[in-house]
Amino acid sequence: MDILPQLILNSIIAGAVYTLMALGFNLIYGATKFFNLAHGVLAAVGGYVVFFLFKSNGWNLYLSVLIAILITGLVGYLIDKIIYAPLRKRKASNMVLLVASLGIFTAIQAIIAILFTSQFQTLSTGAGDSNIYQIGTGSITQTQVVILLSGLLIMAGLVLLLKKTLLGKAIKAISDDEEVAKIVGIDTNKIIGYIFFIGSAIAGWAGILIGFDIGLEPTMGMGLLLKGVIASIIGGVGNIYGGVLGAFLLGFVENFGIWKISGEWKDAIAFGLLIIFLLLRPQGILKK
Repeated sequence: MDILPQLILNSIIAGAVYTLMALGFNLIYGATKFFNLAHGVLAAVGGYVVFFLFKSNGWNLYLSVLIAILITGLVGYLIDKIIYAPLRKRKASNMVLLVASLGIFTAIQAIIAILFTSQFQTLSTGAGDSNIYQIGTGSITQTQVVILLSGLLIMAGLVLLLKKTLLGKAIKAISDDEEVAKIVGIDTNKIIGYIFFIGSAIAGWAGILIGFDIGLEPTMGMGLLLKGVIASIIGGVGNIYGGVLGAFLLGFVENFGIWKISGEWKDAIAFGLLIIFLLLRPQGILKK
């Protein structure tokens, strides 16, 4: 039973990572109604921008992180303006948008591999960012604490944004019915651009934290995307609270599922949970 505290901590940290991916994904899906597969690779963009500025060129860490978040948000914004917005204008189906997002994912991942090679990289310097805290017989690193706090704070920030600001009310109106939002005078393309910026910036922040925690590789986006999508679906796709619940449920089921078996089964357990929800409760824990 000495391993139980560590399993609980691992589950919480995994849930926090999936929360960061699910929050941005759910925000974008709620407004656009399609699965933006490019969302996953934007996490890698954020991580590699920090790697380039901070590790390769010696820039200040906090400035590098800020620039990386802004660049990742801008990349997401430009993807919407250059590719998705023209497709929406032409009344493209969600399947066309899905295929376009897969193409964007593949292209950006290839560009990252060309620029930085496929070699595994880490953002950790080994000094000052490796503090370990003991909780009972379990341990958690300083970076993992930041991941957990970030997930909770970003969720709270999005809730306040949606409930207390004019932008949030416009986002909710578009999520409810984009055509009606246009009729009442909301510039839907402009608001959706803002949504892509915010959602992509959150993904970039997730990639930065993961780079400090376990490292970077160009293909990291697919695994993060799949876990974020699974968390969104089982929690309630398009629902911020549901995404958080789904993320932590997935984290606990995965980590406790491999308690007595090989860790290689973790992904199989995640997809098994997804199938159970699709069969028994396709709307997820919480409805949109």
